[in-house]
Amino acid sequence: MTMKAVRLTEIGKPLRMEERPIPAVGDRDVLIAVRAAGICHSDAHYRAGTSPAVVPVTPGHEVAGVVEKVGPRVSGLKRGDRVGIHYLVTCGACPFCVRGREQFCVEGRMIGKHIDGGYAEYIAVPSRSVVPLPNEIPFEQGAIMMCSSITSFHALRKSRLRAGETVAIFGVGGLGLSAVQLAKAFGALDVYAVDIRTSKLALAEKYGAIPIDASEGDPVAAIRNLTGGRGVDIAIELIGLPQVTRQAVQAAGVFGRVVLVGLTDRLLEIDPYREILGKEVEIIGASDHQMSEFPLLMEYARRGLLDLSDVVTGTIPLDAAAVNEALDNLDNYGDRVRTVIVPKRA
Repeated sequence: MTMKAVRLTEIGKPLRMEERPIPAVGDRDVLIAVRAAGICHSDAHYRAGTSPAVVPVTPGHEVAGVVEKVGPRVSGLKRGDRVGIHYLVTCGACPFCVRGREQFCVEGRMIGKHIDGGYAEYIAVPSRSVVPLPNEIPFEQGAIMMCSSITSFHALRKSRLRAGETVAIFGVGGLGLSAVQLAKAFGALDVYAVDIRTSKLALAEKYGAIPIDASEGDPVAAIRNLTGGRGVDIAIELIGLPQVTRQAVQAAGVFGRVVLVGLTDRLLEIDPYREILGKEVEIIGASDHQMSEFPLLMEYARRGLLDLSDVVTGTIPLDAAAVNEALDNLDNYGDRVRTVIVPKRA
């Protein structure tokens, strides 16, 4: 039996539609019929070669669907269950996995980058990578929670955000709009949303943020002005452009924490004394997320503290031309927030 899949076959070239065998299911694996697959900016980085992927590969690491088949040694899951996929396939036994830091698994592989992902009709993953998806969460929203929301959740946890602190979110695309809402849920007093797209800033404002249009002036000066010259306690950088990262560092106040999430292969220039040492600012890297973080994230979404209904700005079929066009939009930092592939079901 075969299925349709949109594949990255050559770095720097458009993705192509292919017929592929439906994945085999091992003893501890689960076969999932894909109901939704988010198109993430990381996928555009893989296509461009900014972040190296193994090719050929089926991209797609934001995946939600329905269990189609389970291996004979799988327990707790059955056909018809609604699920999302934790995109890291790990060994479960190395020191990092044992400590719940599985994003650093010595044998870890990422679906959609190292092994086939969700731009397909079916995907098979180990059962330990499966996340139950509550009935209240639509598949399209559940899919993007598997990357953009959980990555923002992890970054905010790394920031050690305390109730009453102020936060600046640099970049309010898919990750940023989740970060705005989650920062509020974590107890942030004020959340500043920085972007150059008015449509994205309008959404961030709807979710309770104070919008700052970086196309109209220096966002650091705007943040300083709004905070009485103090700067923010926490700055989250989600774009990966050196200029924006520098702004995030400069926006941090005394004892500020700057969390870097956006992918880039460019060097960052920092004034060590004025921007770091003189204010005892911390720069923190945030890599992926952890399986243990999903239950609370799901509960936030189930209770409406995280609302992604406006973050999914479009759905497309499983079609190579449509997927490439969505990736082009991400490369150009376009107006869309999150486009989600919704494969047709027979």
